Amino acid sequence: MVWHQHWVVVLGRAACPEDPDVSVAARGSAATFGGSELAPEKLNSKARSVRIQFAIIVVVLGMTKLLASPEVFDRLTYHAPPKELSPEAVMEDWPRFLGPRHDLHSRETKLLKVFPKTGPNKVWEMERGSGHAPVVVVGDYLVAIHELDGLETIECLQPETGKRYWKYDYPVQLGSNYGVRDAPRAGPVIDGDLVFTVGVRGDLLCLELDSGEVVWKKNLDDAYGHAPLFFGRGSCPLVYEDQLIVNAGGDMCVASFNKRTGELLWKTEHEWHASYSSPVPAEINGHKQVMVFAGGMLRPPVGGLLSIDPRNGRIEASIPWRAQMFASVNAASPVVVESGVFITEAYTEGGALVEFAKDGSASIRWKAERFGSQFTTPVAHDGYLYGVHGTGGTEIVCYEIESGKEMWRDSVALESARLGRASLLHIDGAFLCIGAQGTLIWLDLSPEGAKIISQAQLFRAPETWGVPTVSKGLLYVNQNEMGSRLICYDLRDG
Repeated sequence: MVWHQHWVVVLGRAACPEDPDVSVAARGSAATFGGSELAPEKLNSKARSVRIQFAIIVVVLGMTKLLASPEVFDRLTYHAPPKELSPEAVMEDWPRFLGPRHDLHSRETKLLKVFPKTGPNKVWEMERGSGHAPVVVVGDYLVAIHELDGLETIECLQPETGKRYWKYDYPVQLGSNYGVRDAPRAGPVIDGDLVFTVGVRGDLLCLELDSGEVVWKKNLDDAYGHAPLFFGRGSCPLVYEDQLIVNAGGDMCVASFNKRTGELLWKTEHEWHASYSSPVPAEINGHKQVMVFAGGMLRPPVGGLLSIDPRNGRIEASIPWRAQMFASVNAASPVVVESGVFITEAYTEGGALVEFAKDGSASIRWKAERFGSQFTTPVAHDGYLYGVHGTGGTEIVCYEIESGKEMWRDSVALESARLGRASLLHIDGAFLCIGAQGTLIWLDLSPEGAKIISQAQLFRAPETWGVPTVSKGLLYVNQNEMGSRLICYDLRDG
């Protein structure tokens, strides 16, 4: 029994009251709270009616909550336990698409940098449906969203075993103007005891993290109008203090909701509409803002960067930036760098650094036509930007942030694979990269150039798009083609 302020936590096994083999705390014993006894028979009857072994019962002010143990399910294959974490290892949650600080940086350490010939060991894998949405991990919970048998499916797993806590699903109709069906694309967001998801058809959900119970939900298309997008919705929501900020579209460009009730707090109306880029918070010159790289399926094609006051949704600055062709998207997220924000698209314009003055006004400091990321977000590190250039993702490039000077570009020749639309993450003093054909690469990237530290072919399948998720030394990768799976690899350096 663990006391913490007003909480009493009892660790034990819960079961039907007639079961002689299991007990809550200890059969016939009582937990004490506030100087009085709380006998097992006083526990919530619903909790007693369900047999769940090795459960955790949290007693709060005389109320109980039963947290079920995760269970094996038919699509899960377990391979082997991961290595023990080093006592010196720094660990970090990955609660959202761009990481804990919205910048594709992780503070994790003691990771495996030199791979064996067979690559890092598999811990577990789950058969999954379609979609490119990355998973998120907080504490003992991993949340994934995908389309499975006509249902948009949200699943909560135990990160180290793949066992499932809960599943929530609902019907969804895939398809797009371009015939593409690989959705959903927007990753979940975990914030405290809540998890938020945006489905490809605008289903916005808030669920309890530990149970999957719906707190609130709404369909953005039904509530606010259809968003003009090529492939359905694909922008991850942003939790900002008590708000959930969504690149919404419809009769508004951006919307803010009370994260606990779903109440609309404010909306930002703009002709640019929603995009595939995810909103990010920024504090520039001491001024807090939310950056949205907007631009939908519009004729003529329009879009650009919006600087929005998170208190009221007011647009403080706008910078047009969109390819001069209809079949184009703004999909890479804004990269906040010192007194500016880097934005990039891959079709005609490339990238630009937007500088913000102390009065909040914005202007373009420099342009980089040959720094065009289609949907992979660049990484800023030690005064330089690193990213993947081109609609085919043919090169990694490095630019100096201050001047916009191109330092180098490198196709990064891989063994029997192509880099493609790769994703980068800075972690443990290096860059971890996932190539589009399933190649895992450790890179040493600096202003002097690119050097491969180690590489492994995890699998060979196209469209391996998405940021690699790493938490507590475990790597999670979506294999999106040729047998769609979510795979957990052991990156702990033993």
